[in-house]
Parts: sequence; structure tokens; C-alpha cells
Amino acid sequence: MTVPMEYRQASRDFDAFMLDARDGAMLQTTNQTYTMVEAVFTVFRRRLSVPDALLFAEVLPPVLRAIFVSHWDVDEPVRPFDERTAMIREVKAFRGYHNVSPDDSIAVVASALRRHVDAQVFERTLLRLPAGAADFWQADR
Repeated sequence: MTVPMEYRQASRDFDAFMLDARDGAMLQTTNQTYTMVEAVFTVFRRRLSVPDALLFAEVLPPVLRAIFVSHWDVDEPVRPFDERTAMIREVKAFRGYHNVSPDDSIAVVASALRRHVDAQVFERTLLRLPAGAADFWQADR
């Protein structure tokens, strides 16, 4: 079997996503963007069981998939989906002083992510996840 194309061009696809997210958030660097993306992924992942999180991870491009599952405490209790403002506060609290995520960080990452995944597979997967998951990834909030 040949190496799947998604792995051959993983770095290029990741760079394109990061620039897209950086520009959407109006951040200065991709380092700032990385923290925002990791924070948004972590806040979302905290609200999923391990099987649901792995189901979601499958729709992500390889490097984003790796970020989504990295530093994961699988024994951490699953949190409920909360009001958007509370989850944004959680995003902004991630790494404290090293985080400059904007108030619309979840929507910005959602918008960029939707441009870098298979839209139909993404939507079908969100429908299989707990209530609140699909709302979390709405880009128009």
C-alpha cells in the first residue's frame, strides 16, 4: 500500500490551517495561533468520552489529530457543554499569560477547521456526538 496523501502533505496542510486560523483571529504569529487551537481542542475534548473524542479525532487532518489527542488526561471527568462565554473563558485561561486568544476564538478555529476537513464527514460525525458538540463547532457565533 502506498503512503496516504494526507500523510505525505500533512505539514503543508497544517501550515495552511495555521495561517487560516491566525488570520481569522488576527493574531501576530502561528505560535500564538497554536496555543489558541490547542486550547479550543482541549476545551472541546474535555466534554467528550474517550470513544467520542476518538471518533471526532478521525475526521481531523493528521497534525490536528495529533494536537487534539496530545497531553490528554483520559481519567479527567467529562465536563458538560456550557454556555459559549464560559467555554471561551476556559480557552483563554489555557496557559495563562502565554494565551492571547480572542473572544471569538472558538468560532475562529471552527471556521478554519471547517475549511480543512471533509464537510460531510465532519457534520455526520458531529451528529454522533453528545448534545452541544455540533453547537460548539458553529463558526457563525
